[in-house]
Amino acid sequence: MRIVFVTLITIILSNFSAPGQTFNSSGRIVDDGRFAAATKQVNQFFRRFNAEESKEGDVRYYPGDEKYHDLALRKSFINILFDNETSGISNDLKRDFIGFVTSETYPQYLNFHRGEWFAELNSVFTYNGKRQDVVLFLKLQPQGLGYEWVIENVNFPPFKAAFDKPKGDEKKFLHPLSHELGFMNLRRAIVDNPKPESYTPDGYEPDYLTLFLFEIKSKRLKFETVKDTKFHFFQIDKWYFELGQFNRPGFNTGWLIANLMKLEEGDKEIILNYIYDRD
Repeated sequence: MRIVFVTLITIILSNFSAPGQTFNSSGRIVDDGRFAAATKQVNQFFRRFNAEESKEGDVRYYPGDEKYHDLALRKSFINILFDNETSGISNDLKRDFIGFVTSETYPQYLNFHRGEWFAELNSVFTYNGKRQDVVLFLKLQPQGLGYEWVIENVNFPPFKAAFDKPKGDEKKFLHPLSHELGFMNLRRAIVDNPKPESYTPDGYEPDYLTLFLFEIKSKRLKFETVKDTKFHFFQIDKWYFELGQFNRPGFNTGWLIANLMKLEEGDKEIILNYIYDRD
């Protein structure tokens, strides 16, 4: 089944010409340079970042090859892996990043299977008959002899709104002598209070993923489509970058670095809280 799926994907991709490709009178593909410049797949982004393929993208380099992880090739590749049209990443920050990852004493590479990177999918579901946006977060995990993508987290506004735990004087509580009454006040607390999460421990975090799966199994939440995908990378020591896909005319197209930040102590957790929309 997996072989059939891969074959089908290959056939589909081969039936479409990429940006910068046209057909001449003999039916052969003519490339004006944009196809080679575009980083067409996420896996190719990894290879180019690490200098594991030729500039034209038609030759793979492996350990032992002369050009494998070649310093000059890496610098030329990474220079074209930024979104230069809409991101606003400063040239100074790019130079710092490129210099850091291509250091002759401590070069850093991306590893597809090493973790510290994950996908963010902006998708559309139908919830109780109404189309709504749902953000899914997926990560790679080992599976058998290979790897698989798994849903790690979900961000869905109706779920978050349903678990709005009050704070301070607004928070209702069970009296500390409730046990002497056999917790009879629990019925009133749960029935009359529209926010039963008031009676959860400090630090309580709703499990939105379990709720998401329950709503799917109950058929109240139905998948429609994925609108776009991006990836968040923390693999490079003391750096974070976001990878996005840009389909547009010209040479600065494909999978490109859309956001870049140098990290100080504690910055990673701040960024993760922002990405996951955690309070």
